[in-house]
Amino acid sequence: MINVAILGYGTVGSGVFEVLNENKESISRRAGQELHVKYVLDLRDFPGQPVEKVLVHDYEQIVSDPEVDIVVEVMGGVEPAYTFVKKALLAGKNVCTSNKALVAKHGPELMEIAKEKNINFLFEASCGGGIPIIRALNGSLTADEVDEITGILKGLGFSEEDFTKEINTLSGGQRTRVALGKLLLKNPDILLLDEPTNHLDVDSIRWLENYLSHYKGAVIIVSHDRYFLDKIVNKVMEIDQGHSMLFDGNYTTFIEKRDQIKAIRLKEYKHQQQEIKHQQEVIKKLKQFNREKSIKRAESREKALNKIDVLEKPTEYNADMRLSIEPEIISGNDVLTLKDVSKSFGNKSLFHGLSADIFREERVALIGPNGTGKTTLLKIICKKISNNGGTISLGAGVSIGYYDQAQDNLDDSKTIFDEISDAYPDLNNTKIRNTLAAFLFYGEDVFRPISSLSGGEKGRVSLAKLMLSHANFLILDEPTNHLDIQSKEILESAMNAYTGTILYVSHDRYFINKTATRILEISDHGLTSYPGNYQDYIAQKEKEKASLTSSTASSVSVDTESKLDWKQQKEEQAKQRKKENRLKKVEEQITELETKQEELSEAISLPENASDPAKLMELSNEQASIASSLEELYEEWETLC
Repeated sequence: MINVAILGYGTVGSGVFEVLNENKESISRRAGQELHVKYVLDLRDFPGQPVEKVLVHDYEQIVSDPEVDIVVEVMGGVEPAYTFVKKALLAGKNVCTSNKALVAKHGPELMEIAKEKNINFLFEASCGGGIPIIRALNGSLTADEVDEITGILKGLGFSEEDFTKEINTLSGGQRTRVALGKLLLKNPDILLLDEPTNHLDVDSIRWLENYLSHYKGAVIIVSHDRYFLDKIVNKVMEIDQGHSMLFDGNYTTFIEKRDQIKAIRLKEYKHQQQEIKHQQEVIKKLKQFNREKSIKRAESREKALNKIDVLEKPTEYNADMRLSIEPEIISGNDVLTLKDVSKSFGNKSLFHGLSADIFREERVALIGPNGTGKTTLLKIICKKISNNGGTISLGAGVSIGYYDQAQDNLDDSKTIFDEISDAYPDLNNTKIRNTLAAFLFYGEDVFRPISSLSGGEKGRVSLAKLMLSHANFLILDEPTNHLDIQSKEILESAMNAYTGTILYVSHDRYFINKTATRILEISDHGLTSYPGNYQDYIAQKEKEKASLTSSTASSVSVDTESKLDWKQQKEEQAKQRKKENRLKKVEEQITELETKQEELSEAISLPENASDPAKLMELSNEQASIASSLEELYEEWETLC
């Protein structure tokens, strides 16, 4: 622990005390030890204030305490500051001062003492007394912390307008992001993150990837975001059937290694099962011989069989879904046309001027930051809500099937099987069971009530129901929410095999990369089309960024200068000159008053004045007046700097 004593509790001293207390954790983290303000020296009392608990009036209490490591002198004047500082140095304590007059008169002597004692004597060289110290503390500690908070909040998708909002006014997703931000600011040795990309848009996820990639501590993540895992992790632990396995590499590497191991284990399992079956048949045959020798041999084989360590059947991944669902009616080539579509809520415009075309057999991913209106646009296309302007046209023979992430289309009172059979009465049991099996509902699972299902299981039922519909244009809102990785893989296969048209919203970049043939990005500029999958989109965005940087780099300085006309430039120059002149004058006044204060301190200490009460009172009043004037000048100096 580092114990600090502050000499003086005026404008500067109180500021130092406040800064050290408010930023205790961050200072301690940077220093590598806990920092504690043990004493504050002042002749006055401050009842009810936080400083009251550490306030002392006798300097000897500080200098005689071996636990005090650092003395901060912010009293002003030469005496008694010189006496106090010298005693502190002789006692082996590090000293930091803002006292210009003290350093000017006794600096060499004090530095020599510090050198002999192998300690530090540090001082602020600028004018303005202790104000630069406060500014430095704020600049190196407080400001850094504020910058870090601001950076994390903006990275997580908050605007500066959001910073002042009450927590109880935020949405559930926003609260989750605030909680994540608080955790990141703690900077622990180990970060434990459970689905950290939930409620984050693509830009925020990419920011989090960059942040975690440079994180100095260990990070343990539970996530179904495979693209995120690919970018971040260098080890993957899989827990399957009560056993864990650790793999080096990212998610893609893990899949490759896992499948290789699973294939080997599955082969070993099947071979063992064949051998067990063979031995059982031999034992059965030997017993049928009904000969003493044969029976003994059968018993021997049984004992050997019972000693076998039976292998568990490995979980099979990427099993064939055997799902082949085709739209009953093939649509025309032109599926959807948007022209200048706009939507407002009250006086607030959500989006305007959205235009795009979607064609048959395309799988189009709609992406963009949170709050840009992606879900709203899907609902407008499905005619669940109305638009304020523009036109929406469906092509010939187009039939829409809509998947709502809220899953409002399921009846909790029904079983899974009944939910499907009631929706499609013409389907036979075999067709229903095959479809449900494709979405991981086997055997008696199909008779489970909807009310007992998890969010992911309900999602799979809704998707199975949707895939069986007569629709040839599927509109999906966050179809991978609540789905585990295997379920996502099943959906990917189903969508890639689907011969109709699909428009979907998703934050799952791995899913987009696997399924999209084109990407529509929604922004303030409208809808921008990018052919290909997510990787293709990123490549095109990087190319756009590089091109923009190259074309504008040479003209930045000219463009910036041209924003101000000649008159504005002159006004700004005049203001700056006036500010500089005032700063110079304030610094001269501070120097003059500090010198006068030093002279008064020396005069007060003269024997002839000390024995003259009237003179002593006069000098003290003058000193108090100068101190008051100096405090005002210090404050003005700070605003001018």
